[in-house]
Order: sequence, then C-alpha cells, then structure tokens
Amino acid sequence: MNTVMEPETVGIHAAERLPEGTRVGRVRLLVSDLARPEAFYTTVLGLEVKERAGSSLLLGPRGGGAVVELVEQPGVKALGRRSRLGLYHVAYLLPTREALGGFVRHLIRSGVEFGAGDHLYSEAIYLTDPDGLGVEVYADRPRETWRMRGREIMGATLPLQFAELPEAEWTGAPAGTRVGHVHLAVGNLDEARRFYHEALGMDVVTWSYPGALFVSAGGYHHHVGLNVWAAGQPAASNEDARLLAWELELPTAVDVEQVRARMCAAGFQPVEVAGEEGFRDAWGITVVPRALRKD
Repeated sequence: MNTVMEPETVGIHAAERLPEGTRVGRVRLLVSDLARPEAFYTTVLGLEVKERAGSSLLLGPRGGGAVVELVEQPGVKALGRRSRLGLYHVAYLLPTREALGGFVRHLIRSGVEFGAGDHLYSEAIYLTDPDGLGVEVYADRPRETWRMRGREIMGATLPLQFAELPEAEWTGAPAGTRVGHVHLAVGNLDEARRFYHEALGMDVVTWSYPGALFVSAGGYHHHVGLNVWAAGQPAASNEDARLLAWELELPTAVDVEQVRARMCAAGFQPVEVAGEEGFRDAWGITVVPRALRKD
C-alpha cells in the first residue's frame, strides 16, 4: 500500500477529465411535506433555513449558502431501504473531525438512531430522513493518510471508533459544511460508467469494492458513488420521494460548456431542471453542471 500523492497518480482517468476544483453543489430533494423534513434537517442535522419560496425550502450551514433544497409534493411515498434506484444517500461533509465528534454526541443526547462506518479515507454517520432518503454526515481524514493499491484508492467499511473522536460541542452545522458527495443506486455499473466516467469526465478511483464504483475529479475519494445493491428494483418515479437533481460545480463557464459538448456528443440530450440545463442518466438521476465563476 502507498499513500495518495498527486491527482495525476490516482485512478483510471477519463479521456477528457473534469478539472481540479470540481465539487458537488446543492442537491434538490422531493418530499411529501416540508414540516417533517424541515424539523429533521434543522434539529438533527443542524442546518438553517436560508429561504422559503412557495412549496420549496432552502437550507444550509450557518455562515454559508444553501446546500439542500426541499421541494414539497403532497402524496409522494416515503422510500423503503433499497426499494428504488436513484438516491442512495446525500453525504454532507463537515469541515473538521471535531465537528463530527460533536455531531455524534448531539445524536446520542437527542436519542436519534444512526449507523456508522470507518471508510479509511473518512469517518461517517448514517441516518434516514422522514421521507426515507439516505443521509451521510462525514469528515475526511487527511489526504496523505489515504491508502492506495497502485492507482486505486482503497475503501472499506469498518467499525467506527467512537472513543477516538474528539470531544466537542455541537451548535449546529458549522460554516464550511457542504455536500461532499452523492451516492447513487443504479441498475448497471457498465452503463453508469459510460455516463459518469466516459461522458461526464470523472475518473474511476475505486473499482474493487463489491458491487460499486467510486468516481471523482482531482483525486478525491469520490464525488459520486455508484452501486448495484438494489439492482432489479424500479427507478424512483413521480410518486416517490427522490433526488430531483444535484449540481456539479465547475471552476468556469468554459468548463461547463466543455461538459455540455461531451455529454451531447455521447448521446445524452439536455433536460430542463428548474430553469437550468442538466443531463439525466438511465435511472432518472439528473446532474446540473454550473460554474463557480462567471468569467
């Protein structure tokens, strides 16, 4: 095993790669009503309401912008575990390990049920929101400590050592909290690889984890997780709570145009999502490329 060095040494590179500085932006979720998830995302996750507009709600950490939008559609059904293809979980990245320690103590004091795992490159907590949508809250380990096998970032799911987490107070999601990655349930890894690796331009960085691929830009452990653990189930429909779209934030407008040209050349036609242009995979999961800078 060796440790991560430069992004150029990591993963199976796409023919036309996404630039360093690429990251996941805001996610948009369809829920049955706003009251229950608002209570969950504010009281449990510690996010703040940033804006209310009709049937939607924007939430984010203190001192920061919105990271999740909740869109209300009365009557949509809550998801059962691994019952639909689409969202597996949205993963919120905390800026420090101290924040993760504080979050765990907050959950325990509040009597909230949760799962946990040590993935070697990160330590993670798992929850389910009121609509059955998966949630991860995690902190990264320093990149120089990540384990490599050749060009592959090695991941695992080991017991989290709670006693080793820093003792800290939780006063809500701190500034710098953002969506670190999205993990998606797909029906076929080859087809997913064609969309996310060959067309979108993410590098495949982990490929030996059973039933999964992990893809990213800039040598990160993953911006998108892809698994077939629910293969054979239907894709989430208009009657289900689900991920409506997620944003892929790129450094410049030129980068966005290059992604658009690649996706169209690969046969993926643009779709409109809340007034923006996105691209939809075979399971109805929509990515919206947008520029961090307008120049």
